[in-house]
Amino acid sequence: MSKVGILSMQRIFNYGSFLQAYGLKKILEDLGCNVEFVDYHPGECLVIAESGRGLSRKISKVLEVFRNDAPLKEKIRFIMYKKNYAANYYPYLGINKTMNYAPELDLLVVGSDEVFNCVQNNPNVGFSPELFGISNHAKKLISYAASFGNTTLQHLEQYKVRDRVTEYLSKFNAISVRDANSGAVVKGLTGQEPHYNLDPVLAYDFIGKCNVIPSKVPESKYMILYGYSGRFSIEECKAIRAYAKQKGWKIFCIGGVQDCCDKFIDCSPFQVIVYFQHAEAIITDTFHGTIISVITHQKFVSLVRRGGYGNAEKLTDLLERLHLSDRIICDMESLSQMLASPIKYEETDSIIRTGRKHTYEYLRQEISHCIQG
Repeated sequence: MSKVGILSMQRIFNYGSFLQAYGLKKILEDLGCNVEFVDYHPGECLVIAESGRGLSRKISKVLEVFRNDAPLKEKIRFIMYKKNYAANYYPYLGINKTMNYAPELDLLVVGSDEVFNCVQNNPNVGFSPELFGISNHAKKLISYAASFGNTTLQHLEQYKVRDRVTEYLSKFNAISVRDANSGAVVKGLTGQEPHYNLDPVLAYDFIGKCNVIPSKVPESKYMILYGYSGRFSIEECKAIRAYAKQKGWKIFCIGGVQDCCDKFIDCSPFQVIVYFQHAEAIITDTFHGTIISVITHQKFVSLVRRGGYGNAEKLTDLLERLHLSDRIICDMESLSQMLASPIKYEETDSIIRTGRKHTYEYLRQEISHCIQG
């Protein structure tokens, strides 16, 4: 049995990070591997956040929550969700507070998620060479559905790290990415076309295989607003509130609290899938919120943002690959019309089935080479 490590974003406190880590772990276990998660030391941020670092950043994040008009008890519920996240959900991944740096492995898999997004202001990540496999103790190094996120070739040149990243990528035995920008960066730096694979939340059949997803159905009629706290503007929240009121639905916020929140849902990552399954509609501006909408065959829209940190590159790429570009919304003017429009999932399901085959083929081949080598 191959000893395989996953170097990912498993300690980031959000549902998407958890589900992609869990999904990749289950796929590798399906392939007969003994899997463990590997940790990294955050690097120095190349971009400095306005909120600062360390304690000042944490205080700023808490204040962001209390600035919006959501009910106080829902804000407190969100704070408790963050406080208890590690204790509640790390055990599902087989991790705890003890960090696992550079273990001896047959194979190290870097990914999925934005592991290559090195030009960013998150001090929990920063520019960490370890996220590119540096200083690992594995016999073989590959990536799976890794993403540079908003980091482009131009950013690497601007911040004078292009040569370093090129050197890091040259040490991989195989590179798999999930999106066009990441593929362009890899091709531009190495001259090689990477493999393209589905994010693990698509690649692993959560609906058909995951036996820890509960079956209890939430009772009231509700829609889900899925995004980081305060990400939806006052104007956007007013439009969403008006739409929900017209429909007679409650607004359940998952992942963060927003101005128009009726209830913040503090639940397990697996319960999130159940909430999505039984919602009347979904509004999200996140990558994994979009994916969970797709795997649950929900009515949804994905709000694409081009300003600030932005999400346009990854969301547009994802929805184009799934042939669901018509679910992109840029403002709330067409919200009612778009959510009333039916989604034909047959073609998307076919794309996902093919992508799942490619996932297992890619990983099976790299594991096999590892055993042979």
